[in-house]
Amino acid sequence: MFPIQRRKYRAGIENLLVLLIGGIPIAMPTVLSVTMAIGSHKLSQQGAITKRMTAIEELAGMDVLCSDKTGTLTLNKLSVDKNLVEVFAKGVDKEHVLLLAARASRVENQDAIDACMVGMLADPKEARAGIREVHFLPFNPTDKRTALTYIDAEGNWHRASKGAPEQIITLCNCKEDVKRKVHSVIEKYAERGLRSLAVARQEVPEKSKDSPGGPWQFIGLLPLFDPPRHDSAETIRKALVLGVNVKMITGDQLAIGKETGRRLGMGTNMYPSSALLGQSKDGSLESLPVDELIEKADGFAGVFPEHKYEIVKRLQEKKHIVGMTGDGVNDAPALKKADIGIAVDDATDAARSASDIVLTEPGLSVIISAVLTSRCIFQRMKNYTIYAVSITIRIVLGFMLIALIWKFDFAPFMVLIIAILNDGTIMTISKDRVKPSPLPDSWKLNEIFATGVVLGTYLALVTVVFFWLIHKTDFFTNKFGVESIRNTEFKEMSALYLQVSIVSQALIFVTRSRSWSFVERPGFLLVTAFLLAQLLNLLDAGCNTHRCLCQLGLRKDQGNRVGLGWCYLAVQHCVLLPTRHFQVLHPICAEWKGLGQPPAEQDCFHHQRELRQRGEGSTMGYRTENTPWPSSTGAGLPHTVQRQEQLP
Repeated sequence: MFPIQRRKYRAGIENLLVLLIGGIPIAMPTVLSVTMAIGSHKLSQQGAITKRMTAIEELAGMDVLCSDKTGTLTLNKLSVDKNLVEVFAKGVDKEHVLLLAARASRVENQDAIDACMVGMLADPKEARAGIREVHFLPFNPTDKRTALTYIDAEGNWHRASKGAPEQIITLCNCKEDVKRKVHSVIEKYAERGLRSLAVARQEVPEKSKDSPGGPWQFIGLLPLFDPPRHDSAETIRKALVLGVNVKMITGDQLAIGKETGRRLGMGTNMYPSSALLGQSKDGSLESLPVDELIEKADGFAGVFPEHKYEIVKRLQEKKHIVGMTGDGVNDAPALKKADIGIAVDDATDAARSASDIVLTEPGLSVIISAVLTSRCIFQRMKNYTIYAVSITIRIVLGFMLIALIWKFDFAPFMVLIIAILNDGTIMTISKDRVKPSPLPDSWKLNEIFATGVVLGTYLALVTVVFFWLIHKTDFFTNKFGVESIRNTEFKEMSALYLQVSIVSQALIFVTRSRSWSFVERPGFLLVTAFLLAQLLNLLDAGCNTHRCLCQLGLRKDQGNRVGLGWCYLAVQHCVLLPTRHFQVLHPICAEWKGLGQPPAEQDCFHHQRELRQRGEGSTMGYRTENTPWPSSTGAGLPHTVQRQEQLP
């Protein structure tokens, strides 16, 4: 256009430099990195250490959380009711069953079950009293049992073993009538939410730790009670409010999973792990596709590590962002496959290595608190991105139109100052006060760019109109009695500089708001940086305040022209508010009505809501009937979680 207008190439190069300086968001990598770094530090203070900063974005968009039961939803502090112990061997009492279970436990470096078994004895030293330990077989996910080979006071060799009932039944090669009786007791325990632990013993006549020994004898069953955490039910309810569907993944029996789900308000729509492979004996499940089954289920029982991997894979194929908790070596593949792998407190090194987030505190409330914090972090990044797009379009389009229509050349140095002050002000957004998204959030680029284009185009046109008013008309002189600055390039440039810089920095208060900007209080640092930038803008427009006002064409006997300029900007801002409000309000309304969710996500959300409307899994009914644990008031949750209830 410059050759057509017969203008000097130097002016064209300077205008091109103006567009390059104003059109490239050079601060974007820094602002986003600083925002995530500060957010990562905040998460670590809440007990969630992020190994990969981009996991913060994925955590903000997580809509399905697959959670372990033991230790996450429950306390993992086991106890045994001696009155419910079942004995299957003649000449053996309940105390001896407990003693054999304690002998098959570690007395040091104990897990929860070992600690419970040894703790049931009057004196923990009784677990090794009168015997000499020869060999201890630790628990492993394949055998699912522990065993101790020992020598008694008379020199006879014995083995004691405890573990999963099915494994012990197979080990003892029990007869059918014994199997039926054992399964009957297990079902009775499971209906009450109790896990079963089987105990067996064996004579070792060969007196060798490697010898197979004699036949194993099934001794008894122990009921293990693992109470839910006091805040689990309330935390799950808050997770559902946040749009996060929590699925219980447990290795326990189906009946135990359903009972625990009922107590915690998760629902009882749970299935055995065999359903994942299409091998369920339930005829109603045969016609249901596995993908749909996994998506609608509240949880799965009898799960092995390979099942966890399959669950994550199927959910990801349905376009869900999946979080998975784990603590063991065998959980590593599922943790690595998940969008957000979460290693719980006391997880193994292998699980921590495969995860994206490592928890330093137990319980589900830490995860939900981290979800809220990550959404705040993500909201700050999205606010800045909309701001950057808007400013880029505003600078490029506005100055291009002014240069082409009126052949007015804006100084590149002034644009550089605007860019520096803008970037310095916007840095403080990393600690701004924001409202987290009420539902899982993600980079909706169409929405971000559409909003940026609308805001940027509007601001560019307002700048063009403002320049036309001061360059071609006496509007301000006639209406407000101020001195005309028409055809005074230096004064026009100063006025245009103030208009562009002030509006550019004030725009962040619009893009950061999810409703009307004047009702959402910004952070102290952001306001301070904005006011400081405005002071620097005024000082930059002239060597001192008096000269600055004169450059703007203000006569000393008239009102403050700068104040008049601010009034013009206030009118512009008021027109801008409905535009931004519509851009934000429309997607939120769509989300709350389910219109903004994928069909599969809507089904899961509506399914969970229907469960609560029918009263299935209601924790209130459970606690009214039985009150073995404190009521879930949410006192243990971070304040941000409790405040989320006020969101629309």
